[in-house]
Formats: sequence, C-alpha cells, structure tokens
Amino acid sequence: MQIKKGDTVMVTTGKDAGKKGKVLRVIPDANKVVIEGINQAKKHQKPNRAIPQGGIQKIESPMNSSNVMLLCSKCNKPTRVGHKILDNSEKVRVCKKCGEVLD
Repeated sequence: MQIKKGDTVMVTTGKDAGKKGKVLRVIPDANKVVIEGINQAKKHQKPNRAIPQGGIQKIESPMNSSNVMLLCSKCNKPTRVGHKILDNSEKVRVCKKCGEVLD
C-alpha cells in the first residue's frame, strides 16, 4: 500500500469526490484508509459513564484506498506514487508529476 498515516489525500470517486483530508489510519489487510472529515457515518451512542448524555455522533468510516490519490506537497496536485532508491540504498516514495521525494 502506497498511502501512509499522516499523508494528505484527495478523494477521486463517491459522494466526497474532490475533497481533501489527512489520513488518520491505514488498514492494509482490507486495503482501506480512514480520512479526517471524509466518509462520515452517524453512530447512535447510548449514555454510559464515559458519555453521560449519549446521542448521535459522527465518525469517519474506512474507504477503499483505490478511491483516493496522494497529494504532492510541492506541486499540490493529486499524483500517482513511484519508488526510487537513493544513494544510501534507502527506498523512498516519489511524485510521478514533479519528481519530488514524498517521504
């Protein structure tokens, strides 16, 4: 999986298409990502000791990683991710549009 926690991504398909957000969690086994403020669902919470008032809460649901594209920090455009091996034999992610190192 080429998307990591903390990356800024743009949603390409679905009801939130065109929106940008930060990746909160990556689930590689299911090929899904959780993005801040995107793909929100309502959860009905019963009152308990931790939340005495209860109520309806909005939570971010996981979405398939194929529906998002990584945003390059330099050119600020959605891009595909390439890999490059540096001189010190370190493998890094690279922006396919401008060639900037993403890691």
